[in-house]
Parts: sequence; structure tokens; C-alpha cells
Amino acid sequence: MSGELPPQMQNQIAQLQQLQQQLQVIATQRSQLELKEKEIETTLVELEKTNKDTPIYKSIGTLLIKTENRKDLKKELDEHKEAIGIRVKTLKRQEKTLSERYQSLGEKLSNVLKDTGTAG
Repeated sequence: MSGELPPQMQNQIAQLQQLQQQLQVIATQRSQLELKEKEIETTLVELEKTNKDTPIYKSIGTLLIKTENRKDLKKELDEHKEAIGIRVKTLKRQEKTLSERYQSLGEKLSNVLKDTGTAG
């Protein structure tokens, strides 16, 4: 063989690289969302620790607005945390599926390469 891979194998290698890139993107997104989820958890804990007379501000865009209704703020934070949790679970499922496809394709390619290496 002249060292040139057949088009089908080149295509599978390209698919493998694409899966790897998708896995990296999903892992980054999941990591960022998990950090945001922990930040919200910390905020909720601190909110519970604060005295009822302590002024509370919430961030809206680039503004900090004083809020009087702690209950609504806690509810808003809980809902945001729940939405992030759902998104994290979805990303984990996608990551698992892509990882399985990546492994399967990698093994298939490895076997083909072994077979062509021993045949030549």
C-alpha cells in the first residue's frame, strides 16, 4: 500500500475527530453550567444566613437592584438552579451517547487498521 488511506477510512477518521470536538464542546458547556449551579447553591445558602434586616440586591444586567421580597428571590434562584440542573442532565446524556459512539468508531477503526497492517 502506498500509505494512502481509502476514502471510507478517511471519512471515519473525520467523523472520529468531529465526535471528539463535539465531546469537548459539551464537556465545556456542562462544566460551565455546573459552576453556575454551585454559585446559585452558595447564593441560596448565604441568603438563608443573612439577617432579615440586611438589604439584598439582585443583579439585572449590569445593575444591582435592591429587592425587598426574599421569598420571590429565593423562588427565582431555585427555579434557575432547577433549569440548570435539567440542562446539565441533558448534556451528560449527550456526552455519554457521543462518548459511546466515539469509542465504538475508534475501536472499529483500530481493528481495520490492524487488519490492513497485518495483511500488507
